[in-house]
Amino acid sequence: MLIGMLEPRPPAVGDPLPDASAGWSAFEIPYRHYPLVYTAKIVATTLAMLCVLPGYRKFPLRLTLAGGAVGVVGGFVWIILSELRLEHQMFGMLGLDRWIEMGRRSAFNPLEEIRTSTSGAYLFLAIRFFGLVVVVPIIEEFFLRGFVMRYVMAESWWKVPIGQVNTTAVVVGTALPMLYHPEMFAALVWFSAVTWLMIRSRNLWDCVLAHAITNLILGIYVLASGHWWLM
Repeated sequence: MLIGMLEPRPPAVGDPLPDASAGWSAFEIPYRHYPLVYTAKIVATTLAMLCVLPGYRKFPLRLTLAGGAVGVVGGFVWIILSELRLEHQMFGMLGLDRWIEMGRRSAFNPLEEIRTSTSGAYLFLAIRFFGLVVVVPIIEEFFLRGFVMRYVMAESWWKVPIGQVNTTAVVVGTALPMLYHPEMFAALVWFSAVTWLMIRSRNLWDCVLAHAITNLILGIYVLASGHWWLM
């Protein structure tokens, strides 16, 4: 999380396009160093996951068609709702545009920013997809549904069966992701659907599968469309 806070941000809306050759500012890492910071974050997160690997093994690896279906449908729903930019319209009407800008994604296009090294660009693209499709789904689902949603239900949260929820858990499981995803409306719909999936299957790995498929579809869409602001 600390390394993630160091990720350089793209220019604000209306500013010139990101310049990979830009130098250091007072408190900001140059945009061209985003691949280094992101790679360090993924390496650190992967090592942390390996350190607690026995904990993951306590959850049976069961995957169902429902998990795959939610992932596929969720991927297209996420893209459609994100492209509508409903958050910008709503917060713009309230005069809170700057609040939305604070949550902007890196939008780093390695094929454009690392033009001098084709191999370097594709290497980072592979790392980016590894983080998007493997690391993020596991970390986020186990943290959100394996810990947070159970934590708000009982003091001995580890005794709460996966798939058992109350109103507080459902609200937290949706509201929290909305706060850390700039695509708030997409997060509202998608995380609600995956909560339903968890209740139905009582299986965390189904949620991971849905998350991985959605992120893979999103990544492919970004490559095809060039809409890097979604990543």
